[in-house]
Amino acid sequence: MKIINNKKQAIQELNRISTRTNSENNNKINATVEEILQEVKNYGDIAVEKFTKKFDGFNPNPMQVSSKELKDAWDEIDSNLKRSLEVAHRRIKKFHEKEIPLSFTIEGKHGDKVQRIWRPVRNAGIYIPGGRAAYPSTVLMNAIPAKVAGVEKILMVSPGNKEGKINKTVLAAAHLSGVNQVFRIGGAQAVGALAFGTNKISKVDVITGPGNIYVTTAKKLIYGSTGIDSLAGPSEILIIADETAQSTHIASDLLAQAEHDPLASSILLTTSKKQANEVLEELYKKIDDHPRKEICMQSIKNWGLIVICDNYKSCIELSNNFAPEHLEILALDSKKILEGIENAGAIFLGKWTPEAVGDYLAGPNHTLPTSGNSRFSGSLGVETFMKNTSIIEFNEESLKVNSLDIINLAKSEGLHSHANSVQIRFED
Repeated sequence: MKIINNKKQAIQELNRISTRTNSENNNKINATVEEILQEVKNYGDIAVEKFTKKFDGFNPNPMQVSSKELKDAWDEIDSNLKRSLEVAHRRIKKFHEKEIPLSFTIEGKHGDKVQRIWRPVRNAGIYIPGGRAAYPSTVLMNAIPAKVAGVEKILMVSPGNKEGKINKTVLAAAHLSGVNQVFRIGGAQAVGALAFGTNKISKVDVITGPGNIYVTTAKKLIYGSTGIDSLAGPSEILIIADETAQSTHIASDLLAQAEHDPLASSILLTTSKKQANEVLEELYKKIDDHPRKEICMQSIKNWGLIVICDNYKSCIELSNNFAPEHLEILALDSKKILEGIENAGAIFLGKWTPEAVGDYLAGPNHTLPTSGNSRFSGSLGVETFMKNTSIIEFNEESLKVNSLDIINLAKSEGLHSHANSVQIRFED
């Protein structure tokens, strides 16, 4: 992990980190995913089974997890874990209920009426990473907003392990969240099944949830015929700290990101040289006996960074340029720093708010924009599973009052029939 105290060099290094997935062999991956999607489109369940055997090492037959298995998973998990899932579910649901967009109507003085109405999509598919990993929190963060939006049918796909089994806690979370159907498949083939539909899996309107580069590429390629939430990249955290922050807390929070993935990025912007050195020392102490030591080491070595800044202003500027997925502010004047932040997926204020709070149960969604995308987008939410429709109703008087302006505008664009469609109504 580098320590840098030069602003120009820091900007270059942050740009390198932000574009770290661009080094992937995209052409080869695109070709592979295109082939998988085309086969799933043409051959449905046969292709899904073929690719599941090839990539995940098991035969997904039966493909669907029964409702009894979901209920049994909920009944069998530890009572303390069950309570924790219920607490998280309650907090996430309460927050997302506040996100429901409002329909509205505007009435003009001549009787014209314009409306915007919001409706849920009918079917939604959520992708939950699986195999060696287990992410019940991701089930909650994807299924609850869909349920709050009023989605009629929620389908979940998640790859099984080598025995074809999905983690029991993940299934329990699906049961708690009201997921209608669960299928033990993953990868690009699962995205294709949701996008195109098969005999066993209904075609959906929106697909959400994170995955590896193949899943992300599949979502990118089917977008346009099916809605998606975002194209998620590797996870990242940026911490702004001063000398009042505890180095052991900072090191722990940086490692909490690094343990995700070898491509995860952990960045510290600090105004204290002493703290920079302390954090680095503490970091390697904690890694030494970490159960995911190899992953942490790759992440920290390749994508970790500590920048010593002259002042808060410099920290804010670098942070806004990087536009992090997760931003922690551990400083004496954290509220003042917050005022200057423009770009961040989620912000965590103060020593009592580690990023893990947001990952699991604070309430706001943990599916956030990565790779600088917080400059123009935000978290997954209820609106992801909804669409809006405009309704326009004019009467004779309101059209007559506005007809000349409509005709003038249509003629300015050279669209004769647009103008005539208004004018002809007053010629009879």
